[in-house]
Amino acid sequence: MEPGAVHYTLLVHLPRLEGYGTVPPVKNGPALGGYGAIAMKDALTATMTTMPSELLRSLTWDRGKELSAHAQFTIDTGIAVYFADPHSPWQRGTNENTNGLLRQYFPKGTDLSRWPAQDLLAVQAAINSRPRKVLGWRTPAEVLDEQLRSLQRAGVASTG
Repeated sequence: MEPGAVHYTLLVHLPRLEGYGTVPPVKNGPALGGYGAIAMKDALTATMTTMPSELLRSLTWDRGKELSAHAQFTIDTGIAVYFADPHSPWQRGTNENTNGLLRQYFPKGTDLSRWPAQDLLAVQAAINSRPRKVLGWRTPAEVLDEQLRSLQRAGVASTG
């Protein structure tokens, strides 16, 4: 296990934007389906800023267009964004493992926008409560709790 690795999963809810299904799409307009770069940046920023900044060093992403606003995300959060090389899933090992865990709850191709945020949070809690070999059979929630207690003992604020 890499030092300080928590392997805690945060699921980001991307609801459909106002006008989805009723407003005709506009070329180069907003992605009303909720999957556009600005919607992703905003939702990811809101989610990541719930965590202590000391635990957020970087984010490794695939080459999807949904994070094309990565520069603004880095400015807003201070979190560096790295992109995996094409066809190199080993560069995103934790992400690939998490995708496998998520498939137990949501089959591949599932439209996650139809699930309310509460359901996604329930799946997030379930995944973070599963012991992991990489964490010495502790759960990500336990490791995160240890990290938070360590930050508090060191006198570091626990919010970003």
